[in-house]
Amino acid sequence: MKQVIRKGLKEIIVDEVADPVVTSNHVLVRPFYSLISPGTETADIHTDSIVKEVADNPSHLQTVWNVMMKTDPVSTFNEVRAKFKDYAVLGYSGAGIIIDKDEKVTDLQIGQRVAYGGEGTGHGETINVGRNLIARVPDAVSFQEACFTTLGAIAMNSVRLSEINIGDTVAVIGLGLVGQLVAQLVRCQGGVVIAIDLDKKRVDLAKETGADFGLVASETTIQEVRALTDGRGADCVIVAAASKSPLPLQQGVTMARDRGRVIMVGACPIEIPRAEMYVKELSFMVSRAYGPGSYDPTYEKQGIDYPISYVRWTENRNMEEFLRLMAVGRVNVKPLISHEFPLEDAPKAYETIMGGNGSSSLAVVLKYPISEAENALETFAPTRKIVVDSASVQKDEVKFALVGAGNLAKWAHLPAINKITGANLHAVYSNRGAQGKSYAMRFGAKYSTSDYAQILNDADIDVILISSRHKEHAQQAIDALTAGKHVFIEKPMAVTVEECRAIYKAVERSGKRLMVGFNRRFAPYYVEMKREISKRTSPVVISTRINSPGIENGWAAEKSNGGVVLGEGCHFIDLMYWLLESEPVSVSAYGFGEHNVAATLKFADGSIGNFIYTVVGSETSGGEMVEVFAQGVSVLSEDFKRIVIKRKKREARSKFFAAKGYQEQLESFVRSIKNGTETAVTAIDGTRATLGCLLMLEAARTGEAKEFNLNEILA
Repeated sequence: MKQVIRKGLKEIIVDEVADPVVTSNHVLVRPFYSLISPGTETADIHTDSIVKEVADNPSHLQTVWNVMMKTDPVSTFNEVRAKFKDYAVLGYSGAGIIIDKDEKVTDLQIGQRVAYGGEGTGHGETINVGRNLIARVPDAVSFQEACFTTLGAIAMNSVRLSEINIGDTVAVIGLGLVGQLVAQLVRCQGGVVIAIDLDKKRVDLAKETGADFGLVASETTIQEVRALTDGRGADCVIVAAASKSPLPLQQGVTMARDRGRVIMVGACPIEIPRAEMYVKELSFMVSRAYGPGSYDPTYEKQGIDYPISYVRWTENRNMEEFLRLMAVGRVNVKPLISHEFPLEDAPKAYETIMGGNGSSSLAVVLKYPISEAENALETFAPTRKIVVDSASVQKDEVKFALVGAGNLAKWAHLPAINKITGANLHAVYSNRGAQGKSYAMRFGAKYSTSDYAQILNDADIDVILISSRHKEHAQQAIDALTAGKHVFIEKPMAVTVEECRAIYKAVERSGKRLMVGFNRRFAPYYVEMKREISKRTSPVVISTRINSPGIENGWAAEKSNGGVVLGEGCHFIDLMYWLLESEPVSVSAYGFGEHNVAATLKFADGSIGNFIYTVVGSETSGGEMVEVFAQGVSVLSEDFKRIVIKRKKREARSKFFAAKGYQEQLESFVRSIKNGTETAVTAIDGTRATLGCLLMLEAARTGEAKEFNLNEILA
């Protein structure tokens, strides 16, 4: 399919990428029209020089430095350099017809006319969209009008937060696309609209579409607002301007009446004069996206709606209401359309918005080829494999296929594979077509695909490297083993005991190699730690502490993915077992919330291990620290960078950059395949680690110690 892509930092292209496959609680849509969001999308297009970008945003340098401290200079340099070529998807608002749907979506039908939204959906010929980001389009609304729905819901959410009553005077500052929609929606709510912008044409347009008053912004604007409100000031000010200056927001504060309300739906620095806010006792709020449900994966990805009796206006219900208002003629978006381009001319569309003609553009829409077809359903012929290198395949090398084009693969696995003699990346599987193709081109794969079956049925592929979401690991691994592929699977191997057992059995049946990504076994300082205690003749005490503030906000924290205690804690269950070479036999634990736990493990040789995992610490307090106390010696390692060995004398060494063992890990795996030997980390190890975390969480929940039953599980 054709997809609009930002290549590098600023180049807009239309390229062929793989059509997505419909996923759980999602539908596939073929757009007829999509709308370019001039604010959000152009903010991601960096037309200035690198020097100017850094000068305007010095925090970029701090970001690069922080990343380099967690990785190394070479990886960081390669990643920065790749930013000039990598693909990124733009766009999130369109309308078309449903061409496929997940079986869990029962209230929508194939062929139905719908509007869609959602970050990352983009401007493409096939869009995979969560059910709660889909709204039916009434017959009276055209596809061209319906593609405004997401932007309309953004405007509507800001109006709802404004709590406008009939007769309230509302000043709308900034009459770009969202501002124009806000002005119309305020009228629907019974408000009196004062539309304000620097551009007279936009002011006139707002008045043509219903604004009661229009003001061209000047030094006298605040006085004019007061004059129009009999000296009171505006009951509410909605700032829809996009500016690098705080002036629009500051003027909004000044023109608001005593105990008035200021809502920001635009983007400008929040530098508000406290004295004026205090004297007037103003209320200030930032409007977030299109309403309740935004950025909540259980709502947007898993299709779990909020009860209407508790949350009347979710983002989906805002989308539906905006469509209704267009259908009955209360909102009119047609006058806002300044330009229409065919999809293949998308680069010209962005030039129109960002170039010299930007001031004359407002709503720029893209029209898709399917809009001219007599039967859009019959013409759908998805392309799910994109060849990027047609050169002949090297038969004598170990050929990998990547499953899951995420950050860990990009930063660790794929660079490691490219450094191994006799191994290469052959294919990339990702349901995000642009991302998959970008990875394939960057790391030298033959093709990218959105169809896992392509990978499974490719006889040239020897190994499937699974680096996807945790909940997907087990089935993908079982399918790969059944297809006769070796498997390298990132941790956790699985998120349930049943999945672990199924993987173990699949390894036995297939005769193929499986290795779990416990890289700490290969990290230099942990290798040294094991060597220091290897000659012990008595039990030891191990203390592990992991501090991961912020991770609870990501996908790994979702229950369906096992949560972060399992997702990260499995590393340390495995690390303790590996250091001791002794099986854990029981665990006791206490915790609070979902992501904070302290546990004690007892091992068969009498050793004990302490495990602390928390997300409430600070980012400056360090990530992980492991300390081992054996007879006559203690060894401490922190963040892969520092080791301290204490015997009669203290020995301390450190590295400036973390050495995490990813390269050594994959080299070991390739050797095991070539030599026909067992891998260093097997399905048994993966099962033990998952089991340990699940028992730990259960012990924390019940307050009772739990016994390990690894042999029973794998029997």
